[in-house]
Amino acid sequence: MGVVTKRSSMLFYSDGSSQYSHRVRIVLAEKGVTVDVVDVDVHDKPEDLADLNPYNSLPTLVDRDLVLYEPNIMMEYLDERFPHPPLFPVYPVARAQSRLWMHRIEKDWCALVDMLQAETASDKELEAARKELRENLVSIAPIFAEKPYFMSEEFTIVDCCVLPILWRLPELGIKLPDTKATKALLEYRQRLFERESVQESLSEQEKEMAGV
Repeated sequence: MGVVTKRSSMLFYSDGSSQYSHRVRIVLAEKGVTVDVVDVDVHDKPEDLADLNPYNSLPTLVDRDLVLYEPNIMMEYLDERFPHPPLFPVYPVARAQSRLWMHRIEKDWCALVDMLQAETASDKELEAARKELRENLVSIAPIFAEKPYFMSEEFTIVDCCVLPILWRLPELGIKLPDTKATKALLEYRQRLFERESVQESLSEQEKEMAGV
């Protein structure tokens, strides 16, 4: 019966190299949603994308008459539409805390990943961004010794935002040091990489990235 309720006529326009498309694909896989994923070449987007999305941006999620083009809104919608397994906490305070973590990840980490992937900055700026991202991750490493997931006993929406960043580190030229201080972070990364939904979520481009 559960499989029937998860049947879907969804269409997901995805950028196979983008961390934002990746996080939504992880949610789709985690929920077991039936979805047609269209892997879009960012330099040659299909004409119907501009008709659906006023910003002609990726990712874009189409569910019948609903069109969403902001990844975090997609993730919240999918969690509400397909409640099992839940990725947001039930209680308002915990939900707000999750949203705040997502916001901080966006501001502190995602912006650096975007800059490194765009490669429009100077070599000096790129090296500074690599250093900042590496140091940010190492500084937060101790929290993973307390709980198996990001500030949680269970896999949550926040992990869906962190995983695409960790997956891209080798491609971005960032190697996390293997020390006593980072042991819990490295174990967390490995735990996520081996998760079935994460493996299912990978695009062809992501499979080619040195993920481990």
